[in-house]
Amino acid sequence: MPKNGMGRLFTVCRKEEPSLSQTTDRASFLALGAAAFMVSADARVIEPLLHVIADQFQTSVGDAAIVSSAYTLPYGLFQLVYGPLGDRIGKLRVMAMALVFFSVGTAACAFVPNLFLFAVLRFLTGMAAAAIIPLSLAYIGDKSTYETRQASLGKFMSALMLGQILSVTIGGIFGQYISWRSIFILFGVISLCVAALLWQQSQIYPEAKKLDRKLGRDTLKPYGELLRSPASRLVVIAVAIEGCLFFGGNVYVGSYLKDRFDLPYSWIGMILTGVGIGGLCYSASVKKLVKKLGEVGLLLMGSLFLFVAFLGIAKLPDWKPIVPFIVLMGFGFYSMHSTLQTKATEMAPGARGTAVSLFAFCLFVGQSFGVWALGRVKEGSGSYTTPFLISAFGLLTLGLYLRYAFPRLSKPTAPPVA
Repeated sequence: MPKNGMGRLFTVCRKEEPSLSQTTDRASFLALGAAAFMVSADARVIEPLLHVIADQFQTSVGDAAIVSSAYTLPYGLFQLVYGPLGDRIGKLRVMAMALVFFSVGTAACAFVPNLFLFAVLRFLTGMAAAAIIPLSLAYIGDKSTYETRQASLGKFMSALMLGQILSVTIGGIFGQYISWRSIFILFGVISLCVAALLWQQSQIYPEAKKLDRKLGRDTLKPYGELLRSPASRLVVIAVAIEGCLFFGGNVYVGSYLKDRFDLPYSWIGMILTGVGIGGLCYSASVKKLVKKLGEVGLLLMGSLFLFVAFLGIAKLPDWKPIVPFIVLMGFGFYSMHSTLQTKATEMAPGARGTAVSLFAFCLFVGQSFGVWALGRVKEGSGSYTTPFLISAFGLLTLGLYLRYAFPRLSKPTAPPVA
């Protein structure tokens, strides 16, 4: 167990589990990564298309952003259902079934006649997508020791980053040369194939079931038990603020590049891949960074990078110097977020699906609120600069506070949520 303050936060008494790299009775990274890739790609593909969608439905960019909020809000809310469900009947099985509904909803988005119906379908798709990434993280947590977990999660997160990179690139190309509707058909078909792969993995590697109590009024009880821990409360509140500030600013970068510099959508898509590229750079260096800086240092470094990135995007007079700042933004976000994410996998080792679901719920509720709130700020101020500056200073303040708060928490006892 790491000796720094962050590592002491979630020290618990438990049996050592085999490392993910040494475990044979687990689903492959191909299955988990492919599912995460599709959900991540579907969530981020809206960013380079936001302006063209607004033009299609004859509305403002701020109003068109409802399709982003409509996806992320249920994505967060339904974590509360999928976590306990995955703990009881098997994480792989739940992910496979959810991905089937996800694929149908995604393909249907290609045929929407108006923005309202588009938002409704994105809401339903977000409900299904909610199962994938949190249960994958929990599954990896089940199969790895704490000492190896951040590196294992870093490998898994590479699939999410690739989804982000390719989705914004492909989204920009489709928006510029083909049709923004066609991308949803493509994603729907591929997602259905991935669902079949996940189901096959669930049959090869069956998980222990916990059916000692029925889903119902007791479903939310474990969350109350988790929130009684000061360390758990700090992590979930922090990730909600992080989601609000990061995604609330980041979602408007593509529209900013279009409105201020009049770049083609295909160029904007390629520029936005910088976030994913920065994430991949983080993934490649995470082992060395954790060893050198410790978890607290890594988190603080991420908040500093995010501050510099948002400030640079807001103030630079030309689009070319903005590109490296977008890469820095991706590196900073994953440096900060991965530390919180690793802590979430340790909040309740006996019921990681439930714990990670609470974490993801808070992240995406924060994200949904941030996209809406900073969209209102943008429309009210008539400028993208104000929301970018709010994100910059807010994330720096959050990082500094966590640097102070985490080491001062006493060692908690993991709540009995299993």
